[in-house]
Amino acid sequence: MISGINHSSFYSFDCFIFVISIMNTEYQIPEPFLFNPLKHHLGFIREFINLNIDHPGSDIHHLTRDLKHLGTSVMDVYTGTLAIRNICIEVKEFLKQKDLFERDSFAVWTGTRIDCFRITPLSDGSQWTLKYHKNLQRYVHIFPARNSQHTFRVKSNTLKSALIYNIIIGKDLVTGYDLNKVRPLLGLSPVKDAIDTEAILEMIEILRD
Repeated sequence: MISGINHSSFYSFDCFIFVISIMNTEYQIPEPFLFNPLKHHLGFIREFINLNIDHPGSDIHHLTRDLKHLGTSVMDVYTGTLAIRNICIEVKEFLKQKDLFERDSFAVWTGTRIDCFRITPLSDGSQWTLKYHKNLQRYVHIFPARNSQHTFRVKSNTLKSALIYNIIIGKDLVTGYDLNKVRPLLGLSPVKDAIDTEAILEMIEILRD
């Protein structure tokens, strides 16, 4: 079922040359899709962590630059078993079946305003948001729908803190000192709120599994 339910948060990022090449992780997102796996795909995020842990000489400047691209709002992260390639294939097949794969027809179907979008289910029951992106090659912006199966919602700063902790510190016993030692690398202030600290600790464990 396709619906036009309201979604409160949308994400975008520049991608004129769309090879995800973040530190030691590289992935080619097929046209015409715009998708940021470091924001929205748990499997990719774990791979990103593991590859950077395996390369301790990685440039910290590039690492922090890439993590800052996650923004400052909230995001929905897909936790299912579909690979990025398969997600794109399933969305492409759906759009082709409905004769919506060309840019003009897709734009008419989704609408072009910032608040316009459509929702489509994939084979594992997860729901995905499709938005029009004003770009000749990358006009299908996809990301997990809010409250979908196989997703969780997380604050950007929580995810960034957990990512950089796991890459740079990585100790099983997480201390406030270690956590606050890496947050300034991302321009984040020390964590003082117990609720925020608990959320980061939980995220650190999720990314380790």
